[in-house]
Amino acid sequence: MPAKKPAKAKKEAKAKQGNEKPAAKAVKKPAVKPEEGLIEQEKPQMEKVEAKPKPAEKEVAAAEKKVPGQKKVPDQKGTGGAGKDPWKVINFPHLAEKSMNMVEFDNKLTFIVRKSATKKEIKEAVEKLFDVKVLRVQTEVTPKGVKKAYAKLGPEHSASEIASRMGMV
Repeated sequence: MPAKKPAKAKKEAKAKQGNEKPAAKAVKKPAVKPEEGLIEQEKPQMEKVEAKPKPAEKEVAAAEKKVPGQKKVPDQKGTGGAGKDPWKVINFPHLAEKSMNMVEFDNKLTFIVRKSATKKEIKEAVEKLFDVKVLRVQTEVTPKGVKKAYAKLGPEHSASEIASRMGMV
């Protein structure tokens, strides 16, 4: 058996016979420096566009005009007219065993109130309806979506007396 020829030698031998083209040699290209050959492109300038003024709203402008001599009435947020009538804040007293225990032991009254009523509105309504001093108001919204208010009365007032006036006891 004849000795094995290296792969390169085999390719050259075949190229001589005309079956294959001679292998191309890799030619290294000279490295191009970034400064050379690169053309700096001009960056397009953004045009400034002026914002269009918003059209004046006639309704807002008319509402903001103040009539001479007219006093501005403070906006009663969330009252819905409840500032005048306390029964618009308080729907009815809550009658349950827990509520009755709170009347007897904690000097608290329990009411079902309007869902949008604030603690301040509830306090003012209870004070106005029953002529008592309310120390604090706690509220909760039940899973049924009903808002309960617990009004703790001052020590000089008896919750059981007020409950009996309302017909709870």
